[in-house]
Amino acid sequence: QVQLLESGGGLVQAGGSLRLSCAASGRTFNNYAMGWFRQSPGKEREFVSAISTRGRITYYADSVKGRFTISRDNAKNTVYLQMNSLKPEDTAVYYCARSKIPAATMTSGDFDSWGQGTQVTVSS
Repeated sequence: QVQLLESGGGLVQAGGSLRLSCAASGRTFNNYAMGWFRQSPGKEREFVSAISTRGRITYYADSVKGRFTISRDNAKNTVYLQMNSLKPEDTAVYYCARSKIPAATMTSGDFDSWGQGTQVTVSS
């Protein structure tokens, strides 16, 4: 079972930036697409971004397109989420997830391993 450990969350003012990291255990990191999801209090978990095994294909939720960038370093077994121009509505717990399949996907049901989450709070 893969273990995913997120880091990089915190408190930031609106307009600021944060970079989330997700380190994965195991030797098969580069065989799987990876993704980021988020969940705010009282809301369902929602898709944020996903990346294919080699990073050639990426997907973004409309709400973060143009502000967030997903990337991965397969040599370090790590996926990143660069978040710029943060808004108060970006406040949530952000979760890293590993897909069951190599192709990038936006469907939460395609992900079978999840991290514990990291809190991102954007103040106005």
